[in-house]
Amino acid sequence: MGTFCSVIKFENLQELKRLCHWGPIIALGVIAICSTMAMIDSVLWYWPLHTTGGSVNFIMLINWTVMILYNYFNAMFIGPGFVPLGWKPDSMYLQYCKVCQAYKAPRSHHCRKCNRCVMKMDHHCPWINNCCGYQNHASFTLFLLLAPLGCIHAAFIFVMTMYTQLYNRLSFGWNTVKIDMSAARRDPLPVIPFGLAAFAATLFALGLALGTTIAVGMLFFIQMKIILRNKTSIESWIEEKAKDRIQYYQLDEVFVFPYDMGSRWKNLKQVFTWSGVPEGDGLAWPVREGCHQYSFTIEQLKQKADKRIRSVRYRVIEDYSGACCPLNKGIKTFFTSPCTEEPRIRLQKGEFILATRGLRYWLYGDKILDDAFVEGVSRIRGWFPRNCVEKCPCDAETDQAPEGEKKNR
Repeated sequence: MGTFCSVIKFENLQELKRLCHWGPIIALGVIAICSTMAMIDSVLWYWPLHTTGGSVNFIMLINWTVMILYNYFNAMFIGPGFVPLGWKPDSMYLQYCKVCQAYKAPRSHHCRKCNRCVMKMDHHCPWINNCCGYQNHASFTLFLLLAPLGCIHAAFIFVMTMYTQLYNRLSFGWNTVKIDMSAARRDPLPVIPFGLAAFAATLFALGLALGTTIAVGMLFFIQMKIILRNKTSIESWIEEKAKDRIQYYQLDEVFVFPYDMGSRWKNLKQVFTWSGVPEGDGLAWPVREGCHQYSFTIEQLKQKADKRIRSVRYRVIEDYSGACCPLNKGIKTFFTSPCTEEPRIRLQKGEFILATRGLRYWLYGDKILDDAFVEGVSRIRGWFPRNCVEKCPCDAETDQAPEGEKKNR
């Protein structure tokens, strides 16, 4: 496995600032609590020094912790890999990023949090305070696999420890603390207190372990589902929009996702390799027969043009502070706030917004700062409550709705 120093390469010490975020603090806190309590409780339940089973159990606990942290820090500090600044290939089928002053490579997307174009971007994960993409997709997915497995092991230890300690107390009285099946072999008998505080700590750790198993396990299932199809979360969403675009305009065409190699094993090898280094350079990708390098980017350009056509102009009729969950905009608006780190934008009465997509009680769009909206010029984008705006009369006549709005009617 090697040492952390040989795998985790820090571009500079500024990378350590990634730890100073609520995501890593909570994630590492849960790992620390579950691992520490599991090791303490395993000593109470299954003494590791006098039995082979106890030794194997304790070594497995340490192994889970090391592998989980190894892949977690790899995903965080190695990062997803970024499109080189100023990258300009000879192609007319790529979008240009004005922030990075470079073209967006196939499968890459600009991340507002990282402020860079990320190669094969899947999503920005707050738990690692970094993007998941080309270089760290394997480490991130392995972390999602190992964390639930380690938590299941820890949860078993917590349950057995509480059962054993309570059974011994009820059987032999509250003044004597008995421990696991191997305790009788120790001379003298170790007296390890397991009072109310220890019971509460174990019960709390059990709750964390079970919650982590369910939440992270679901994320692992979602990741594996898209990896086996050689997609990312963003690409799955773009594919759905491609089908919606074709159906909306009743076009005589079929969109074929170009990066699916047709075999789950081949798709899996695009992410997981024996060397741990992903295949390719993150800029060019193998495609299936009948497609070419820019099949997907051409579809993105079509969707971008379609978004301009289907967008709707709104006028702000009520001020909005930009709060994530505004209390003064209605209960339904408060509880249906978009579960995303995408920004909210402040609104002032009389301003104009060009909405491109929406939910039932929220819209997403660009604030129009000029007389005519020109993409790339003074853009302020984000979510805002639907009840703060009204459709402009000229757009109301066409009855064109942002993506997702018609489905919610």
